[in-house]
Amino acid sequence: MTYKKAGVNVKQTNAMVKNIKLMSQKTNRNEVIGKIGNFSGFFKPNFKRMKNPILVASTDGVGTKLMVAEIKNKYSTVGIDLVAMCVNDVIACGAEPLLFLDYFATGKVKPKNFFNILKGIVQGCRESRCSLIGGEIAEMPGFYNKDKFDLAGFCVGIVDKKKIIDGTAVKENDIVLGFASSGLHSNGYSLARKLFSQKEIKYSKWGNLLLKPTIIYVKPILSLLEKIKVKSIAHITGGGLYDNIPRVIPRNKNVTIDKKSWPIPEIFIEMKRRGGIDDREMFRTFNMGIGMTVIIDKNSVAQSEKILKKHNIKSWVIGRVNKGKGSVVIN
Repeated sequence: MTYKKAGVNVKQTNAMVKNIKLMSQKTNRNEVIGKIGNFSGFFKPNFKRMKNPILVASTDGVGTKLMVAEIKNKYSTVGIDLVAMCVNDVIACGAEPLLFLDYFATGKVKPKNFFNILKGIVQGCRESRCSLIGGEIAEMPGFYNKDKFDLAGFCVGIVDKKKIIDGTAVKENDIVLGFASSGLHSNGYSLARKLFSQKEIKYSKWGNLLLKPTIIYVKPILSLLEKIKVKSIAHITGGGLYDNIPRVIPRNKNVTIDKKSWPIPEIFIEMKRRGGIDDREMFRTFNMGIGMTVIIDKNSVAQSEKILKKHNIKSWVIGRVNKGKGSVVIN
């Protein structure tokens, strides 16, 4: 009996790590020290540009969107999703993402599929100016079916304490600006998968729309922060507009959203029709075409939209802040 006969191919994994080292170098910032392969990754952040630097961390996964990738046998985009879910959370407090680590667990490593996933992770890191400094490949036969796998990621960013965006500056009559999503991003798939057959996911346009990668908003928001006083940022993930915006507004304020102020993508319209799902459930489960929101002064709207347009991000004024009890009203 050997470890390989038990289902774990250490030699294959070690060979894969050599290629990971080469691919990760494409993401390296100047602060990266050493190479992938040690027991830990090394990163020397530049604290000199900040008076009171604060480290910010986030971890997340891709959820059952991985099952859509499996059905379509297409793995090149879920790595982007993994990075996006973490870095979009970090940028939501005004922090710049610095470094990223990934965790890949499976019953049996399939090198081709893994490297397609890794390409997506590298692309996501490059889009977010984030260095991939390490990770883990866990081959666990008996725990995972040989065709199943899971992904998790971990991101660390940095922000000057005085520039942390936590929503406390939000005032009555401030404007909510919504950023377009690419579709579902990485939330709501446990419901979405029940509305489409495996054949539809594999061969129809619906499957392609379900697999579209999450937009990474890091560069647009960093550009926005250079020019605009941003008072609140919400990453619209699980819980939708209803649950995520209240996390970053004062308890004595409400946000009123006009759902007719932006075009709802067709994938959401189709899911609502197929499932007979009411509006409240749709807006609590899915992002409904809005992947990120910022709250700004009304005088900053035009300049903000101009900055976002340069980054190819569509945006709309979707709501306003008023008195209330820390909740969202969608009309």
